[in-house]
Amino acid sequence: MSLLKINTYLSLQICKYFFLILFIFLSISWILQLTRLLTITNFINIETIDIIILSFYLIPNIITVIVPFILIFGLLLCFIKLNNDNELIAILSLGQGLKHFKKVFVFFGFSIVIFFSVLNFYISPKIYEQYKIKEYNLRNTIDFNKMTYSNFLNVNKTTILDFSKVENGYEDIFISFKDKKDNLIYAKKGNIYFENNEYNFQLLNGFKISINNEEQIEKLEFLNYSLKIENKSIKIKKINDKNTLTIFDDLKSKNHINVAFKIVDLILILFVIILFYYYNLKNLNFKTNNNIFFSLICAVVLIFNQILKNSQVDILNYLLVIFTIVGFSLIITYFKYRYEKN
Repeated sequence: MSLLKINTYLSLQICKYFFLILFIFLSISWILQLTRLLTITNFINIETIDIIILSFYLIPNIITVIVPFILIFGLLLCFIKLNNDNELIAILSLGQGLKHFKKVFVFFGFSIVIFFSVLNFYISPKIYEQYKIKEYNLRNTIDFNKMTYSNFLNVNKTTILDFSKVENGYEDIFISFKDKKDNLIYAKKGNIYFENNEYNFQLLNGFKISINNEEQIEKLEFLNYSLKIENKSIKIKKINDKNTLTIFDDLKSKNHINVAFKIVDLILILFVIILFYYYNLKNLNFKTNNNIFFSLICAVVLIFNQILKNSQVDILNYLLVIFTIVGFSLIITYFKYRYEKN
């Protein structure tokens, strides 16, 4: 068997398990996020397709979080399978030693680093920004035709609306709003329209209570009453969120902590790949306890990194803590390796 065929076979095996675990992890994470997004609807019947489309914008951000964990399980499953089928021994028997694995690992590691860098430094923040904008606008878009009931809906900062929808309009309409007075309106029936950036209320059979600054109460009963309230909600085009900033935005704004987060994420990708090569693969060390040890060491480092990123930590403390954890993990791994070797 030629060296090219061996390298190609090893590369395909690694990629197969990597993408298999990626698909499983991504599917689970996406479903969980989709379930969360469905709560946006609350009492507003937003089209399901709009929620599903919105959830797809989360995929790059999800991938940047799960890639290090995918590497852990993908590499382990791949080489445990090759080891159990005696394929590793067969390849080593060709007399090339670990050269096959080293070349494949360098190529695989380089590919993952390039992929993760482009995704984490630029693509994911850009797409996540679009997600946040669309989510905000979706949450703050009121379509009365798609509402079954309102449950004291905040139309804007000064207006609260409650009603029950029926076939030919709305019943039990309650409106609380402020202009120069505090106003309360109740109508047995009516219709609500949205035109020219205004909410138009056509109300039937009700009353209006107004309270002025001197706390004098005015009451008006009506058979027919019209009310217009300006729509003060604004669709945003820009979100101020650290996860929406590319590394170029971070450098431009001197957001050093965010730059550190992104670079450390990349370093931890290399940490997982290098640790697996020197601790597991180089020594054909695929016993159950060693696989568990490798998984735990990597998982602890990665989880601590996520905890630190979500806390209010400054850059010096972040770098000190995360590299202390990485260093301590390497020391433990080294002494465990020496103990097993002796």
